[in-house]
Amino acid sequence: MRTYSLVEAFLRHARERPLAPALVWREEELGYGDLLRRADSVRARLKAMDAPSNEPVCLLAAKSPEAVAMVLACLMERRAFLIPSLDLGARALRGLIDLSGCRAVLTPEGTPRNRVPAGAGGAVPPLPEDTSFMLTTSGSTGMPKVVPLSAGAVDRFTRWAGGRFDLGPGSRVLSYAPLHFDLCLLDVWATLAHGGCVVLADPGLAARGDYLLDLVARWEVSTVQAVPMFYRLVAEAADTKRQSLPGVRHAILTGDSVPGPLQRRIPDLLPNARLYNVYGCTETNDSLIHEIESEDGLGAPFPLGSPLPGVTVAVVDSEGRPFRGSGIGELWVRTPFQTLGYLGRANDRTVFADDPGSGGRNSGPFFRTGDLVRRDETGRITLEGRGDFHVKVRGVRVNTQEVEHVLLHHPDVVEAVVLARRDLVAGRLLHLVVRRTPGSELNSLVLRRHCAARLPRAALPSTVRITDDALPRTSTGKPDRERIARVYFEPDRPNEQGEQT
Repeated sequence: MRTYSLVEAFLRHARERPLAPALVWREEELGYGDLLRRADSVRARLKAMDAPSNEPVCLLAAKSPEAVAMVLACLMERRAFLIPSLDLGARALRGLIDLSGCRAVLTPEGTPRNRVPAGAGGAVPPLPEDTSFMLTTSGSTGMPKVVPLSAGAVDRFTRWAGGRFDLGPGSRVLSYAPLHFDLCLLDVWATLAHGGCVVLADPGLAARGDYLLDLVARWEVSTVQAVPMFYRLVAEAADTKRQSLPGVRHAILTGDSVPGPLQRRIPDLLPNARLYNVYGCTETNDSLIHEIESEDGLGAPFPLGSPLPGVTVAVVDSEGRPFRGSGIGELWVRTPFQTLGYLGRANDRTVFADDPGSGGRNSGPFFRTGDLVRRDETGRITLEGRGDFHVKVRGVRVNTQEVEHVLLHHPDVVEAVVLARRDLVAGRLLHLVVRRTPGSELNSLVLRRHCAARLPRAALPSTVRITDDALPRTSTGKPDRERIARVYFEPDRPNEQGEQT
């Protein structure tokens, strides 16, 4: 039986089922035939651009039918393309455009010229063979990196995802993540490859739980993949309206650990859904999957699960040696869907490393995730936190994510971020920012007592800020720690209650 590439499969659906729904956008349902006509229109614009057909192009557009058509046009033209975040500053955006060699920048029709950055003027750097999508890392620890994915890697992933989550005709799949986020490889591209319908969440309304709840219910969404923030927003709206979402059949949690209180709310929100914890990185795409069962126990960290077909994982100690027994180590991953390295000087052979168990034989690079995992005596793997979230406080090793998890178990805490900041005496001290539930009288004293009863002395925060406002987040839904530090920890800034604690 012949296997089709992503774009071949889309074209087949568009020609054989032109009236079948492909996209839902706001109040409009767009068929496969209409989406193909829009992509053909963009192809004409691409061909008229002053850039050779073998050069990459930067697609600068918020998620919409036109943005989806722009990607499809590049796939049909076999032209590599960069999808950057629209939240980037001008300097970072220009740096990514130059790094990827995009002398042409494509925007939605009608975009004012002064909002279109100029592309690179110099020589176009060579791209890896068969490059298709060029995604970017979040940039939460510095300048975002360009992650080139081959067409073959994308095709292998979309084939797996479509079969695993029933993304064929009749399915409706929510697309919540921004278009530059790797989650869209499943939400949008695997769905269009398999003949399903993509329900696009309006980026301007993505922080409104009532809108998201109504969107999923009204369009009878059958598959949802999203970061925990989405499920929290929807669960809060569902509690207010005393509503659930019985039509969802598959619900995928990914991108971050799920706090215990939210774990306990999801089964009532999605009573008929099979629940999955999926682990992956932009560099590797999805790597491990665990179907959540009642016996997992709600409140404890979900297991990362089993490797996807063709995926190899290793748990590696501090000396770079893989081990098979129980213990804590860094997770290394190799997938059929991964990039082989970042573009330009960001590429690092210490991040894309040789197989730690190969004995020097080259069997393809592993990606060092930087995530610390615990493997128990049964072989079950759970996430411990980022390696760079393990810090020394007065000489004692502390996991700041573990502190966050303890805080999120308090019933009046909606969001919590712990920052480790340098201190001349202690080396590092922990500083806490918490968003409390509306109407709560939560204060720093209550939080300190909550932490003291559950954490070792070294893990207790030195400073507590409490706010009623949502904490800044990146475009991928994770806490924007750099912005949080700037907003809440400027010198001598009092906290939101007027206290300096």
